[in-house]
Amino acid sequence: MDDKLTGPVAAIIDKHRTTIAPMLAANGGAITRTALQNDTAVRTVAGYCYQLLPGLIRLAVKEPAFIEFVMMHREQLLNRLVEQPAQQR
Repeated sequence: MDDKLTGPVAAIIDKHRTTIAPMLAANGGAITRTALQNDTAVRTVAGYCYQLLPGLIRLAVKEPAFIEFVMMHREQLLNRLVEQPAQQR
């Protein structure tokens, strides 16, 4: 399941970065490592991302399983959100 979900989640992060980033931003507006450790914020982002998955994936993977996947792999998935803008400069 990991291989099948990582690609779609990465695509969602890339496409919806401007919407997802504020969900994890600290008071100063920047995403910090502390924000990435906030379970509530990460679960909120996972729920948002689940709704953006293609319909066939949502049929195969239920939301609680998807959220647990994101929680288990949050460092790899959310590092993409933090690091990607720096690489685009």
